[in-house]
Amino acid sequence: MDTPDGYKAELIRGKIIVTPWSKFYCFPPMESLQEQLKAHSPEGHVATFAPFLFSFPSAGRAYGPDVFVVDRAAFLGKERHGNAEDLSLVAEFTSSSTKDVDWQEKLRVYGELVPVYLVVDMPAEEITCFSDPSPQG
Repeated sequence: MDTPDGYKAELIRGKIIVTPWSKFYCFPPMESLQEQLKAHSPEGHVATFAPFLFSFPSAGRAYGPDVFVVDRAAFLGKERHGNAEDLSLVAEFTSSSTKDVDWQEKLRVYGELVPVYLVVDMPAEEITCFSDPSPQG
């Protein structure tokens, strides 16, 4: 799907949701997190905040995490979206427009498959780490 410049599309609850990319003030903390994750990423994984979607077929969702760590081999295929099973960590930077989805829906969906989910609550200036996922999220 082609989106207007500065916007991304995600599949949430069977609907295509178009939202603006992160605000510029998010860049320093995103870059800082990416740099810290690079030093601790699993062998063969890359930490980035590049604009890619990852599909979660069992939940009927596709998300573009703000920052993520993924197996480098995920980029070798010809698919349009990455496979969520290749993710080892995702981080979402909350805003007033995404806070509910980041704290509720994405927590459940990421919690079914992604080993580590960080919620970076920008307004509260807090980071919450969820790990050890289960089939129930």
